[in-house]
Amino acid sequence: MSELIRQQYLLLEKYFCQGGPLMGPLLLLSLVMWLLIIERSLFLGRLYRRNMSHQVAREHLLAGERPDPRQYKGVVSLLVSRFLRQRSGEVELDRFILDEVVLGINHRLNDHLATIGVLAAIAPLFGLLGTVTGMISTFDVLALFGTGNSKAMAGGISEALITTQTGLLVAVPGLYMKNFLSRRADNLQQRVATAGLYLRRALKAADQGEPSCST
Repeated sequence: MSELIRQQYLLLEKYFCQGGPLMGPLLLLSLVMWLLIIERSLFLGRLYRRNMSHQVAREHLLAGERPDPRQYKGVVSLLVSRFLRQRSGEVELDRFILDEVVLGINHRLNDHLATIGVLAAIAPLFGLLGTVTGMISTFDVLALFGTGNSKAMAGGISEALITTQTGLLVAVPGLYMKNFLSRRADNLQQRVATAGLYLRRALKAADQGEPSCST
Protein backbone atom coordinates (compact mmCIF):
# COMPACT_ATOMS: atom_id res chain seq x y z
CA MET A 1 0.00 0.00 0.00
CA SER A 2 2.77 2.42 0.93
CA GLU A 3 4.61 1.58 -2.30
CA LEU A 4 1.50 2.36 -4.33
CA ILE A 5 1.11 5.70 -2.56
CA ARG A 6 4.75 6.53 -3.23
CA GLN A 7 4.36 5.72 -6.93
CA GLN A 8 1.26 7.88 -7.20
CA TYR A 9 3.08 10.72 -5.45
CA LEU A 10 6.00 10.47 -7.89
CA LEU A 11 3.64 10.49 -10.85
CA LEU A 12 1.86 13.53 -9.48
CA GLU A 13 5.17 15.29 -8.84
CA LYS A 14 6.28 14.55 -12.40
CA TYR A 15 2.97 15.83 -13.73
CA PHE A 16 3.35 19.14 -11.89
CA CYS A 17 6.97 19.53 -12.97
CA GLN A 18 6.04 19.00 -16.61
CA GLY A 19 3.26 21.58 -16.31
CA GLY A 20 5.71 24.40 -15.71
CA PRO A 21 5.62 27.41 -13.37
CA LEU A 22 1.89 28.06 -13.72
CA MET A 23 0.98 24.81 -11.99
CA GLY A 24 1.72 26.43 -8.61
CA PRO A 25 -0.84 29.24 -9.03
CA LEU A 26 -3.36 26.73 -10.42
CA LEU A 27 -2.88 24.48 -7.39
CA LEU A 28 -3.29 27.43 -4.99
CA LEU A 29 -6.38 28.64 -6.85
CA SER A 30 -7.92 25.17 -6.70
CA LEU A 31 -7.17 24.84 -2.99
CA VAL A 32 -8.78 28.18 -2.11
CA MET A 33 -11.79 27.46 -4.30
CA TRP A 34 -12.44 24.04 -2.75
CA LEU A 35 -12.03 25.37 0.78
CA LEU A 36 -14.75 27.93 0.03
CA ILE A 37 -16.92 25.25 -1.59
CA ILE A 38 -16.62 22.99 1.45
CA GLU A 39 -17.40 25.86 3.82
CA ARG A 40 -20.49 26.84 1.81
CA SER A 41 -21.65 23.23 1.49
CA LEU A 42 -21.49 22.70 5.25
CA PHE A 43 -23.13 26.03 6.05
CA LEU A 44 -26.00 25.70 3.58
CA GLY A 45 -26.46 22.01 4.33
CA ARG A 46 -26.85 22.75 8.05
CA LEU A 47 -29.58 25.31 7.32
CA TYR A 48 -31.54 22.70 5.36
CA ARG A 49 -31.81 20.33 8.34
CA ARG A 50 -34.18 20.43 11.33
CA ASN A 51 -36.26 23.33 10.08
CA MET A 52 -39.16 24.50 12.21
CA SER A 53 -42.60 25.15 10.76
CA HIS A 54 -43.99 28.66 10.51
CA GLN A 55 -46.48 27.92 13.28
CA VAL A 56 -43.73 26.82 15.67
CA ALA A 57 -41.66 29.87 14.69
CA ARG A 58 -44.63 32.11 15.46
CA GLU A 59 -45.08 30.52 18.89
CA HIS A 60 -41.40 31.08 19.74
CA LEU A 61 -41.57 34.63 18.42
CA LEU A 62 -44.62 35.68 20.42
CA ALA A 63 -43.32 33.94 23.56
CA GLY A 64 -39.90 35.56 23.19
CA GLU A 65 -38.30 32.12 23.45
CA ARG A 66 -35.26 31.32 21.37
CA PRO A 67 -35.35 27.96 19.55
CA ASP A 68 -33.38 25.14 21.13
CA PRO A 69 -30.30 24.64 18.87
CA ARG A 70 -30.32 20.94 19.71
CA GLN A 71 -33.80 20.62 18.23
CA TYR A 72 -33.87 23.23 15.47
CA LYS A 73 -30.91 24.15 13.25
CA GLY A 74 -32.61 25.30 10.06
CA VAL A 75 -32.76 28.69 8.43
CA VAL A 76 -36.15 29.58 9.98
CA SER A 77 -34.72 28.87 13.43
CA LEU A 78 -31.79 31.15 12.61
CA LEU A 79 -34.22 33.90 11.59
CA VAL A 80 -36.19 33.65 14.84
CA SER A 81 -33.05 33.54 17.01
CA ARG A 82 -31.48 36.59 15.39
CA PHE A 83 -34.71 38.57 15.56
CA LEU A 84 -35.25 37.81 19.25
CA ARG A 85 -31.70 39.00 20.01
CA GLN A 86 -32.37 42.34 18.28
CA ARG A 87 -36.05 43.04 18.95
CA SER A 88 -36.91 46.30 20.66
CA GLY A 89 -40.33 45.52 22.14
CA GLU A 90 -42.08 48.10 19.96
CA VAL A 91 -44.15 46.29 17.35
CA GLU A 92 -43.72 48.80 14.53
CA LEU A 93 -39.96 48.98 15.02
CA ASP A 94 -39.76 45.21 15.42
CA ARG A 95 -41.29 44.75 11.99
CA PHE A 96 -38.49 46.81 10.47
CA ILE A 97 -35.94 44.87 12.52
CA LEU A 98 -37.41 41.63 11.20
CA ASP A 99 -37.04 42.87 7.62
CA GLU A 100 -33.43 43.80 8.34
CA VAL A 101 -32.71 40.36 9.79
CA VAL A 102 -34.21 38.73 6.67
CA LEU A 103 -31.98 40.85 4.43
CA GLY A 104 -28.93 40.07 6.56
CA ILE A 105 -29.50 36.31 6.41
CA ASN A 106 -30.09 36.43 2.65
CA HIS A 107 -26.84 38.32 2.22
CA ARG A 108 -25.01 35.79 4.38
CA LEU A 109 -26.37 32.93 2.26
CA ASN A 110 -24.63 34.39 -0.81
CA ASP A 111 -21.24 34.84 0.86
CA HIS A 112 -18.28 33.52 -1.18
CA LEU A 113 -20.46 32.27 -4.06
CA ALA A 114 -19.27 35.05 -6.36
CA THR A 115 -15.66 34.36 -5.33
CA ILE A 116 -16.06 30.67 -6.16
CA GLY A 117 -17.43 31.60 -9.58
CA VAL A 118 -14.56 34.01 -10.25
CA LEU A 119 -11.92 31.44 -9.24
CA ALA A 120 -13.53 28.79 -11.45
CA ALA A 121 -13.59 31.24 -14.37
CA ILE A 122 -9.96 32.27 -13.87
CA ALA A 123 -8.62 28.70 -13.91
CA PRO A 124 -8.97 28.19 -17.71
CA LEU A 125 -7.26 31.54 -18.25
CA PHE A 126 -4.25 30.29 -16.28
CA GLY A 127 -4.39 27.16 -18.43
CA LEU A 128 -4.46 29.30 -21.58
CA LEU A 129 -1.50 31.31 -20.33
CA GLY A 130 0.35 28.04 -19.75
CA THR A 131 -0.48 27.02 -23.30
CA VAL A 132 1.02 30.24 -24.63
CA THR A 133 4.21 29.97 -22.55
CA GLY A 134 4.60 26.30 -23.49
CA MET A 135 4.27 27.03 -27.21
CA ILE A 136 6.72 29.94 -26.89
CA SER A 137 9.23 27.52 -25.35
CA THR A 138 8.64 25.11 -28.21
CA PHE A 139 9.20 27.78 -30.85
CA ASP A 140 12.35 28.94 -29.06
CA VAL A 141 13.72 25.39 -29.33
CA LEU A 142 12.77 25.26 -33.01
CA ALA A 143 14.52 28.59 -33.61
CA LEU A 144 17.73 27.38 -31.95
CA PHE A 145 17.93 23.71 -32.94
CA GLY A 146 15.32 23.22 -35.65
CA THR A 147 13.62 19.87 -35.33
CA GLY A 148 16.74 18.13 -34.06
CA ASN A 149 15.99 18.48 -30.34
CA SER A 150 12.76 16.55 -29.93
CA LYS A 151 13.14 16.21 -26.14
CA ALA A 152 13.17 19.99 -25.61
CA MET A 153 10.25 20.38 -28.01
CA ALA A 154 8.28 17.74 -26.12
CA GLY A 155 8.85 19.64 -22.88
CA GLY A 156 7.25 22.81 -24.27
CA ILE A 157 4.32 20.91 -25.75
CA SER A 158 3.79 19.03 -22.48
CA GLU A 159 3.73 22.29 -20.56
CA ALA A 160 1.15 23.70 -22.97
CA LEU A 161 -1.16 20.69 -22.81
CA ILE A 162 -0.85 19.94 -19.08
CA THR A 163 -1.65 23.50 -17.97
CA THR A 164 -4.66 23.59 -20.30
CA GLN A 165 -5.88 20.26 -18.96
CA THR A 166 -5.35 21.31 -15.34
CA GLY A 167 -7.17 24.61 -15.85
CA LEU A 168 -10.20 22.77 -17.24
CA LEU A 169 -10.09 20.14 -14.48
CA VAL A 170 -10.23 22.94 -11.91
CA ALA A 171 -12.87 25.01 -13.71
CA VAL A 172 -15.50 22.42 -14.66
CA PRO A 173 -16.28 21.02 -11.18
CA GLY A 174 -15.87 24.49 -9.69
CA LEU A 175 -18.55 25.97 -11.98
CA TYR A 176 -20.83 23.00 -11.31
CA MET A 177 -20.51 23.40 -7.54
CA LYS A 178 -21.01 27.16 -7.78
CA ASN A 179 -24.30 26.66 -9.63
CA PHE A 180 -25.36 23.90 -7.22
CA LEU A 181 -24.66 26.06 -4.18
CA SER A 182 -26.38 29.07 -5.79
CA ARG A 183 -29.55 27.01 -6.26
CA ARG A 184 -29.42 25.91 -2.62
CA ALA A 185 -28.92 29.50 -1.49
CA ASP A 186 -31.86 30.66 -3.64
CA ASN A 187 -34.13 28.00 -2.09
CA LEU A 188 -33.11 29.05 1.41
CA GLN A 189 -33.66 32.71 0.57
CA GLN A 190 -37.21 31.89 -0.51
CA ARG A 191 -37.78 30.09 2.80
CA VAL A 192 -36.45 33.05 4.76
CA ALA A 193 -38.54 35.56 2.80
CA THR A 194 -41.70 33.48 3.25
CA ALA A 195 -41.08 33.00 6.97
CA GLY A 196 -40.31 36.70 7.35
CA LEU A 197 -43.62 37.71 5.77
CA TYR A 198 -45.51 35.23 7.95
CA LEU A 199 -43.84 36.45 11.16
CA ARG A 200 -44.39 40.06 10.15
CA ARG A 201 -48.13 39.41 9.88
CA ALA A 202 -47.99 37.57 13.22
CA LEU A 203 -46.44 40.63 14.89
CA LYS A 204 -49.11 42.89 13.41
CA ALA A 205 -51.92 40.53 14.44
CA ALA A 206 -50.53 40.24 17.98
CA ASP A 207 -50.37 44.04 18.27
CA GLN A 208 -53.99 44.34 17.18
CA GLY A 209 -55.11 41.49 19.42
CA GLU A 210 -56.18 39.35 16.48
CA PRO A 211 -55.47 35.64 15.93
CA SER A 212 -52.74 35.01 13.33
CA CYS A 213 -53.37 32.55 10.52
CA SER A 214 -51.30 29.36 10.51
CA THR A 215 -49.63 27.51 7.67
